[in-house]
Amino acid sequence: MHRGKGMKFVGDSRISAERKPFIPKDYSEYPGKTEAFWPNFLLKEWLVGAVFLVGFLVLTAAHPSPLERVADPTDTAYIPLPDWYFLFLYQLLKYSYAAGPYTVIGALVIPGLAFGSLMLAPFIDRGPERRPSKRPLATGFMLLAIASIFYLTWESVEQTDWEAKEKMGAISEVEIDKAAEGYQIADANTCLSCHGGELGGASGPSLVGTGHTAEEIADIAVNGQGAMPAGVFKGTDEELQVLAEFIANLK
Repeated sequence: MHRGKGMKFVGDSRISAERKPFIPKDYSEYPGKTEAFWPNFLLKEWLVGAVFLVGFLVLTAAHPSPLERVADPTDTAYIPLPDWYFLFLYQLLKYSYAAGPYTVIGALVIPGLAFGSLMLAPFIDRGPERRPSKRPLATGFMLLAIASIFYLTWESVEQTDWEAKEKMGAISEVEIDKAAEGYQIADANTCLSCHGGELGGASGPSLVGTGHTAEEIADIAVNGQGAMPAGVFKGTDEELQVLAEFIANLK
């Protein structure tokens, strides 16, 4: 169509003929069911977050996290544990289908599928309902995740010897010469697995300041005592003497 001098108007279906200005939706037609994101909803989120943050800071100031001794990569007897919020993943790696040759499954595949499902839940269930009973898919994913994390964390706490763990990580006032021949013999005979890398005790008693003579220690190492069975020491008589004197001199 021609209008005026040399002017042409071409219609394009991709361009809307009516342009509506950006006007926020009138939420008054949904009383009590929804609200404006800014500032109403966001202000509530900030207030709740501030309350939890202040509470968390007060808790950390009142109960500081316990410190253990300096990390020692040569201590093969120390059993490291993750923080409490990762205990469920630590427990997962104890099961046969997620450990050993299947560690990749327990460390990557199963957690990846679980967290991937939670991330996809909002896109899978896009219904307008807000009640959990009306959103079975999203609710089911969340309940399954919470139940799994709670169960695995509980199992990890129940199976951990916390008293032995505390002894293993205790700050020792005795300086242990880990390059000494006696310490190397103790390590070779798996003494550290029960008495700790610092010999301060774990599932077994402390070997520091036992009050026993070298002869008594040698006899216990061979014949056992209490919960310690006989035959634990597998070395030679010369190694037994070196080990006994090393332990007897730990004051």
